Amino acid sequence: MILDRFRIDGQVAVVTGAGRGLGAAIAVAFAEAGADVLIAARTKSQLDAVAEQVAHAGPQAHVVAADLSDLDATAALAEAAVQRFGRLDIVVNNVGGAMPCPLLDTTPQALVDAFNFNVTNAHALVRAAVPHMLATAGGGSILNITSTMGRLPGRAFAAYGTAKAALAHYTKLAALDLNPRIRVNAIAPGSILTSALEIVASNDAMRTQLESKTPLQSIGDPDDIAAAALYLVSPAGKYLTGKVLEPDGGLIAPNLDLPIGDL
Repeated sequence: MILDRFRIDGQVAVVTGAGRGLGAAIAVAFAEAGADVLIAARTKSQLDAVAEQVAHAGPQAHVVAADLSDLDATAALAEAAVQRFGRLDIVVNNVGGAMPCPLLDTTPQALVDAFNFNVTNAHALVRAAVPHMLATAGGGSILNITSTMGRLPGRAFAAYGTAKAALAHYTKLAALDLNPRIRVNAIAPGSILTSALEIVASNDAMRTQLESKTPLQSIGDPDDIAAAALYLVSPAGKYLTGKVLEPDGGLIAPNLDLPIGDL
């Protein structure tokens, strides 16, 4: 059965930024497909709610409340997964982000901070996870969450967009180094209705702009990204590595103009 290729029964996944939004949706999807998950984020109450959804699906969740801007705390998640579940098969680097800011107001330190939170952080976990994946599972799959702003230009996204573009290329570089036993892919979501987009989506004018400038004429759902994530990490995606999947409604240009004036 072709659907069997989307099963990840008996596998163990680490998902960062899993307290809400895309990370939570991915963690629950993996559980529904048979995997135990270590879920990590800053807020324990949010993680506990996701853990309940995981348990309802059948597998187990291990909650780690931590500040994932701390590289050591992020790297420690790999060992924690093996200690709790005995193996590690899948890593999802979902935590990241940076606030929009006009270019001339974006300090050099803001660029450094964005790079560290989105790229260095992911590398810390990859570096810690790979030996465990090889030793306990014989291989595995790594998934990085980038952004459509890493490939499309938009005003006020110098720090965020540059960091996400770097993460997309890091994905390709890591895939070559880790072939053939560990696959590395990425997802570059478009406008997805998470808490990060709620303020925009609740404004009728801005939501209309988002939808009308998206070829599929709609905002995405977190489960759209979770489905793509499951495809990439499961046997269904076993012939893909070093690729960036773009579930973004067909965007070829930014679909939201922030009110940043001309010079």
